[in-house]
Amino acid sequence: MKLSVAIAVLALAVAEAHYTFPSIGNTADWQYVRTTTNFQSNGPVTDVNSDQIRCYERNPGAGAPGIFNVTAGQSIAYNAKASISHPGPMAFYIAKVPAGQTAATWDGKGSVWSKIYQDMPRLGGSMTWPTNGARSVSVTIPRCLQNGDYLLRAEHIALHSASSPGGAQFYISCAQLTVNGGSGTWSPRNKVSFPGAYKATDPGIMINIYYPVPTSYTPVGPPAETC
Repeated sequence: MKLSVAIAVLALAVAEAHYTFPSIGNTADWQYVRTTTNFQSNGPVTDVNSDQIRCYERNPGAGAPGIFNVTAGQSIAYNAKASISHPGPMAFYIAKVPAGQTAATWDGKGSVWSKIYQDMPRLGGSMTWPTNGARSVSVTIPRCLQNGDYLLRAEHIALHSASSPGGAQFYISCAQLTVNGGSGTWSPRNKVSFPGAYKATDPGIMINIYYPVPTSYTPVGPPAETC
């Protein structure tokens, strides 16, 4: 009995150390964000070649109930349920929904994703990240976007056990947006696909952040785009 209780406590502790990204702004969980496979377990994606690396959807094709209206240039909060408890980089990607589809129906496949946000670690004696312990991260929707529907992809890569291939943990979700008020001049230089954008051995993914402490960090994927 004591052993089973100990195992249950350990499992709960592991789950609590993980997190999801279920909402934006002041909205309800999974109202505008597609329900992820880890919505109960909080577990990560570890295979960068899996389709789950795109939006980590529990029911691909189902979409979220709503599409969130946002003005180009506006900053919105992307919220973590439980804090971002592991060290590692936060990034946001955005992809325009093609004509004839909506943010609730499109699957996000293909080389359609542009990075619009990337944070960097603080270095010097240790490697720490600005999002560690955060419950939400703000991202600015580019003011030069064309009006229309988009998917906004939140990605946090936990690097606490990333010294071997498959050790990095990806916490991901995709929000459904309708953007208005943009200038329409958005012309990103780099678009990537998920899967396809990352390799398990990329230096921003496979890294020992503890010893020897790195003196630099190379973000994975393309650089963040600006207007």
